[in-house]
Amino acid sequence: MTMIASNPSNEQITITLPDGTQKTFDSGVTGSDIAYSIGEGLGKAALAVKVNGEMIDISRPIHASAPVEIITRRSDEALELIRHDCAHVLAEAVQEIFPGTKVTIGPVIDDGFYYDFDRPEPFSTDDFEKIEAKMKEIIKRGDDFVREEWDRDDAIEYFKKTGENFKVELIQDLPEGEVISIYRQGKWLDLCRGPHMSNTKHVGDGFKLMKLAGAYWRGDSDREQLQRIYGTAWRDKKELQTYLTRLEEAEKRDHRKLGTELELFHTQEDAAGSIFWHPKGLTMYHTLENYIRMNLDRAGYDEVKTPQLMNSKFWEASGHWSKFRENMFVVPDVVPSTDEDGDVIQGEVKDYMAIKPMNCPAHVQIFKKKTRSYRDLPLRLAEFGCCHRNEPSGALHGLMRVRQMTQDDAHIFCTPEQVTSESISFCKLVFRLYKELGFDEVNIKFATRPEKRAGSDDVWEKAEEALIDALEELNEEYEIAPGEGAFYGPKLEFHLTDAIGRSWQCGTLQLDFVLPERLDANYIDENGDKQRPVMLHRAALGSMERFLGILIENYAGAMPVWLAPVQCVVAPITNDFDDYAKRVAIALEDAGVRVETDLRNEKVSYKVREHSVQKVPYIVAVGEREAEAQTVSVRKFGSEGQTVQQLKDFIQKLSHEVQIPGLSQFSEDVVSKN
Repeated sequence: MTMIASNPSNEQITITLPDGTQKTFDSGVTGSDIAYSIGEGLGKAALAVKVNGEMIDISRPIHASAPVEIITRRSDEALELIRHDCAHVLAEAVQEIFPGTKVTIGPVIDDGFYYDFDRPEPFSTDDFEKIEAKMKEIIKRGDDFVREEWDRDDAIEYFKKTGENFKVELIQDLPEGEVISIYRQGKWLDLCRGPHMSNTKHVGDGFKLMKLAGAYWRGDSDREQLQRIYGTAWRDKKELQTYLTRLEEAEKRDHRKLGTELELFHTQEDAAGSIFWHPKGLTMYHTLENYIRMNLDRAGYDEVKTPQLMNSKFWEASGHWSKFRENMFVVPDVVPSTDEDGDVIQGEVKDYMAIKPMNCPAHVQIFKKKTRSYRDLPLRLAEFGCCHRNEPSGALHGLMRVRQMTQDDAHIFCTPEQVTSESISFCKLVFRLYKELGFDEVNIKFATRPEKRAGSDDVWEKAEEALIDALEELNEEYEIAPGEGAFYGPKLEFHLTDAIGRSWQCGTLQLDFVLPERLDANYIDENGDKQRPVMLHRAALGSMERFLGILIENYAGAMPVWLAPVQCVVAPITNDFDDYAKRVAIALEDAGVRVETDLRNEKVSYKVREHSVQKVPYIVAVGEREAEAQTVSVRKFGSEGQTVQQLKDFIQKLSHEVQIPGLSQFSEDVVSKN
């Protein structure tokens, strides 16, 4: 086998450590050498090294001066290494136990990894125990990960001889001149870019195989069907157990399960990707929508409503047609004609109409409907816009991934000088909304220009600088997400953390200099000249459906009182006190409480249990003593026991709890406006 050797030089290079310390070494120094030069403990703990921000093997030679960071098990990047190595160990274990199995790819994913295998016989989860045992054996063996660079033709010939046709295809698809890197662990090897830790023993014992799934080679349904084994891997058993406990908690909180149990919504296969909202669920939906609408009104947005069907020319002009056509629902626009008897028959297809996948081109049409002056800007157009996207059926997931969704969407048309202030205002709005909805931890990702994009580099430079200016003025920390911007502009993503530590990407702010140009939107500036507005695409929650799913899981179905579909149930101890129960319910209803009475001829303890299962925030029991004293016995969900309260005091207290957050401030704002 021909191996490609590197060409070390005898020059001296300067290594800059994260604290600014600089050290001089001979060219060809390794990350391990650098770590040991700092200290014996760091040398032993080093797993990999970052050079100029790129992670490489600890044994790779470094030939140029560069900033360097030593990666240890405590580093954030350690999990990626552990999971990557664990995927290789899994593949070796499978091929040892099941000879003839072909390997394909095994990437790291959130919380773990997977590996796709080609094998005639199906795997079973019963196989997991022996596969895991073999993996532990390989890890204990402590084989070194050794990187080799092979000649392209030699690599193809080797994998052909060993029957690994998937690896052959991967190599053949690599660009000419691409380095072919192979990693060995003992006698087993795999095609891989790396990096890896130095030894299999560093994987540790914090791993577990989780589930099986089917997958097509390269995601192509016309290609080979493979078997995918998913696993998770962590630094140690304690971290693994924490993750497994979180999964158990997530299963209890599954919004699909709670949606059925609490009678909120359901889905069914013959309307895949669309939601059947039940009365209780729709009450929640409308309450959340009204909350957002109230905040938009306070922030100076004008609400609009635009068509579901629009001619394809709008999507062609905007660029969505070429990028998203396969994910759009398209309807032929047919010109009717008549037959010789004069009856209307289907004619030729004149054009195509598309059910809108997003709202932006329609909002531009409203902006363009009349001449706009710079004095009209910023113009903030909001819409609870129902959109349709043809998501793959296998990707659909309850409320979280749907084909029909409603976005709390808005587009701000402004001058370049207003971009920073509008971005700041929106960020402040998002932070406040999330806090009021129960999410205190919010992280921002700044998604920069993707490889395929519209607009010039100068335009992108200006757009990215404007968003950075806003973040810096807000003094907010953010993480760069390279290449993940929208095709027309950079964006901010708002990631919130739920009650069990999961991160959800919800709100977005996308800065767009391109679409107004493509759709010929303009305004008249102070000199009487036409100018292009800047367009800010923004959503606070994103998809209403998805956000409600997140809320249900965050609160495990026990919604905050203001958002609960039923806020209070009044139950008489016996039917002799039905009249008092009804009077209590009417008084609560008059105070703005969503209340029900339970007048069934059942024991009150049975009623309490049943409504507790439904996670009703307050259950009120009334009997002879309560009727005589004008009191109520109140049981709050999640609390032990009950309290007896004066009816008027309970009504006053509950009338405040059921108010939409910020409603009193909103009322003051309305009064001050008028």
